[in-house]
Parts: sequence; structure tokens; C-alpha cells
Amino acid sequence: MWIAVIVISLALLAFLYKLLVGSGPNPFAIDTREPLKPKVFDEKLKNKVLKQGFLASRVPEDLDAVVVGSGIGGLAIAVLLAKVGKKVLVLEQHDRAGGCCHTFTEQGFEFDVGIHYIGELLDHTPFRCLIDQMTNGQLQWDPLENPFDKVVIGPPKNRRIYPIYSGRKRYMDELKKCFPGEEKAIDKFVRLCEKVAPGIWFMVLLKLAPAPFAKFLVRTGLASRLTSFFSYASRSLKDVVNELTQNKDLRAVLSYIFLTYGNIPKEASFSMHSILVCHFMNGAWYPKGGASEIAYHMIPIIEKAGGAVLVRAPVNRILLNDAKEAIGVSVLKGQEEVHVRAPIVISDAGIFNTYEHLLPKDVQTMPAIQKQLSMLKHGESGLSIFIGLNGTKEELELKADNFYVFPENNFDELFEAYRKGNREDSAKKLPVIFVASPSAKDSTWPEREPGKSTLSVVTFAKYEWFEEWKDDKVKNRSTDYKELKQMFINYILEGVTEIYPKIKDRIEYVEAGTPITNQFYIGSPKGEVYGADHGISRFNVELNATLRPQTPVKNLYITGQDLMLCGFAGGLSGALTCASAIMDRNLYLDLFLLSRRVKNTNNNKKV
Repeated sequence: MWIAVIVISLALLAFLYKLLVGSGPNPFAIDTREPLKPKVFDEKLKNKVLKQGFLASRVPEDLDAVVVGSGIGGLAIAVLLAKVGKKVLVLEQHDRAGGCCHTFTEQGFEFDVGIHYIGELLDHTPFRCLIDQMTNGQLQWDPLENPFDKVVIGPPKNRRIYPIYSGRKRYMDELKKCFPGEEKAIDKFVRLCEKVAPGIWFMVLLKLAPAPFAKFLVRTGLASRLTSFFSYASRSLKDVVNELTQNKDLRAVLSYIFLTYGNIPKEASFSMHSILVCHFMNGAWYPKGGASEIAYHMIPIIEKAGGAVLVRAPVNRILLNDAKEAIGVSVLKGQEEVHVRAPIVISDAGIFNTYEHLLPKDVQTMPAIQKQLSMLKHGESGLSIFIGLNGTKEELELKADNFYVFPENNFDELFEAYRKGNREDSAKKLPVIFVASPSAKDSTWPEREPGKSTLSVVTFAKYEWFEEWKDDKVKNRSTDYKELKQMFINYILEGVTEIYPKIKDRIEYVEAGTPITNQFYIGSPKGEVYGADHGISRFNVELNATLRPQTPVKNLYITGQDLMLCGFAGGLSGALTCASAIMDRNLYLDLFLLSRRVKNTNNNKKV
């Protein structure tokens, strides 16, 4: 009997060790940060890294893995594999690498497309450590203003502006100044977010634990009992906030950041919302030199290990052998297919593209794949406006902050009416606009683009409103399409000039990116900007135990935001989770230990 107990105990210890540590290589074994190199502002020099076109002759031999898509999830998984000596090829269908981290230039103005601001970048946090290792310490950050966000509610004649400050105490103190008598509600909201958000690690556990153990946690209900993350995941943001206060403006201010993941309060999971609140609690930052710096400093690490990042490389299918195992991908080069072989295929193209477009029909019908697809739906599609301005940030009174502008505080009703309206009427009744100045956030901008400034505006728009023009040539779509775009532009500019009145006569360039623009440039099947929907059902316990890095197709893996969460941080987390599965190692623990070592080393240097 005692022998049996000892054997079972040892087996349990071995299982826990494998779960907590693993046996594979550790990309975080050493701190790879290097002394800062001089900034490169020459666009031609940067394009030699970011715009390496696909040719069969440029495909490295004896690849260890091929990655579809060069968004942050694709680049990050390639970097992690490169750091343990793997030769990885990243393929991007667009003409430049970076996915939503890329920038583009029109009429002398540089615009970012998805990186508006990032949180959790205080020195020596695990997240900051991760980014430093992903770029060998070359990516630098500019802090935003404090307050970093301003929530604007109401029409111009009855406008209320609520500043959102960083720093836990400052955040709460400033809200209490705006809402006297609501101190208990504000305190409870912050405590609740801080209680729920850390439970995101149980989501990682479900994806990395052996499948039988993950299923056991789901079937017994232990996953929901062990953490408040899953118990609050099924509760809407609206229900939780409405229990805290009757003040409608305060309800709106506590909910405003839902725009960054795309679900209105009654459809949003409180757990998802708590992650975003905590993510920005200690501040917000913007990449120094612009969003393209991210990919620019990641690609050389991939190349150093013998890999490559090639653009204008549309993958049209995943290659399978007779046993239905992934063995590579096919790239369309003109009218011909170029086959790229690799023992591991990793997709950062999103779960819908991967399963519904890159796999053959008979594989798509696999019950395990259909189960995953049935548990997910497409996220909200986005519309962006890019504005080029003649003048400096000082002349135009632009700051390194963000505005969330709502016509009123009844968010759910505003959005539902917007969705139900026809496109022409809805263009005049936008439920929200996010307005920010990338040029004002970047301390290198005056050197790179003297005398100029930019604004970026983001809102939502239904894919169906623009779908009829999706097959037109991207630079030569019909007059009707252009007129509809202009309608949105006109009404958005009215709102923007109310926020920044000094820009009225200084606008030199305006263009809109619609859902079908997103579809063309970043490959989102329905124009969505956050991948699969992040509503309440996304955080279902069974879904998170089912949607794992390893797909039902052997040797095919999923990375990026559809695996974990949306956005820059979510995409990185998806890569870290995917790499943990491929390397058979808990890289989250390795990252945490490295961040502690770096912190201790720096502290000792100061003594």
C-alpha cells in the first residue's frame, strides 16, 4: 500500500513539475538586452527590414517552423523559437511586416494603424521584461500625459469631461473629485478589478495543462471555483457596474474602455474589462519612433537564427500529408504556387482564416474543428480616419493623451440604434469616436516630421455596410463607396474639430479605412480589428479548455489574439502560450524568474 502511495505521489509531483516548469529549452535563460543602438529614421533603410519581398530563393533551407502572418503574435512566436536556435520563416500577405503594428505614409504623413497606447510598462514588470527580450532591449517607450484618457460625454452644449489618471490612488482620488458621494462605488470597482484580473493565469492553465486535466477542471466546476476570473466572466460589465452605483455618468466612466476590446457593456465580460482597467492602472506608453519600431527590432532576431520574414507572400493553403498532418504551406506567387515545407506550421492569421480558408474542406468538417468554430463568432468591425495636419503639436494644442467621445451616457442604447440603422443614417449618429495624436505621443516626431502633426480616429462600422465593394480594386473603388466614406469622414471631422478647434484650417490630408480596408490589408475576414469576439461567451470555461495552441490538425498551432486576448498584450500572450506548448515548457514562469533576476541585478547596481 505504501509503495502505491509513494508511486502515486511521485507521479503527481512529476505531473506538477511538468505543468509548472516543463522540460524544453528556455528562451529566457539569459537577459539578451543590448546597449541601445542609434535610431534609424531613414524610411528606405527601415524598409530593407520591413519590406523583404517573397521569392522562392529567399526561403531558408531546413526550416524548423513556418508562421502565417506577421502580426505581433506571429513575430513573437518566431522570436521565441529563434532564441532557442530554431530557424523560422514568417510569411506576410501585405507589402510590409507588422500586422496591426505597421505604419504607412501618405503625402508625407506617417500613420499607425493599431498601436494607440500600451500599459504595464513600468521597469521590471514581467510584461516589460517580455518586450525587452523580444527586441533585445532596443524598443523604447514614451509615457503619455497624466491624465492619459479623457472621457467626453454629452453634446457640445452639455459636455462633461472626466479625466482618467494613472496610479491607483490618483485614479481613484480624481474620480472621487468628479463624483462626490460615490467614493464607496469607486473603491469597490477598483478592488473588484484587482481581484478578478489576476485570474487570467487560470485561462493560461486551461490551455497549457494536459487536455484530460483541463477537462477535469471544467467538468468538476473547479476552474470556476478556484478563481473569481471565471465566476465573473459570465457576468456582464453592465450588470456589475449597475450594482455599484445609480449615477449614469459614473457608470459610463467606469465602462468607457470597452472600446479597446469591442463589446458594449451589456455584452462585455466583466473579467475582460477588469484586465484592461488593471493594464492601464499604472500608466500608458507609446513606442518611441512609431509603431513600426516593434517589427523593425524583432525581425533581426529571427534572421540571426537563420530565419526570415518575407512579405507579399499570401498563403493560400496549409499543406497536409496523407495522414492529414501539417507539413508546410503554399504561397501564391503570381498564378503559381510555391510550396514551403516545415515540420511545424503556426498560424497568426486568426482562427476563422485558419480553419475556414487555409484547410481543405474535408478537414474543416472535423468535429473538433467545428466545435471550436461553433463556440466563437466574429468580432466588431472597425473604421479608422487618418488626418494629416500642417502645424506642430504646440501650435495645434495636441497632447499625448486620448479622447473617448460619446454623445450621451447610455452606451448600450446608442450602439444598438447605430447597428440597426441604415448606413447613411448611422453615419450621422456615431455612438463613439476615439481620438488621439500619434505625433504628439512620439518624442522623435519633431525630428522625423518637423512642422507636421497627425490625428487618428477610431469607431465601429458594420462590415455589411461596405461588403458590396469588397471585390473592387482597393485604390479604385466605386463612387458610391467613396461617397459613403466621405459621409463618415464629414461627421467625424465635426466631432474632432470640437475637441481640437485649432486644426480647422490646418487639415492637409484625410482618409478613411473601412472594414473592407481592414479585410484587404490585415486579412481580417469581416473587417474586425480584435479578431474573434471578446464578449461573455469568449470567456466560457469549456471554450478556454478547448481552444488550445495545438489545433486538431497535428503539427498545426494557433498563436496571437484569437488564442488568448485581443490587442498588443493579448497577441504577445498568445505567442507565449503557443511557444510554451511547442517547447513543452512553462515560459510564463521562466519570464517571471528572469524579470526578478533583472530587477535584483539592477537594484544591486544602485547600492
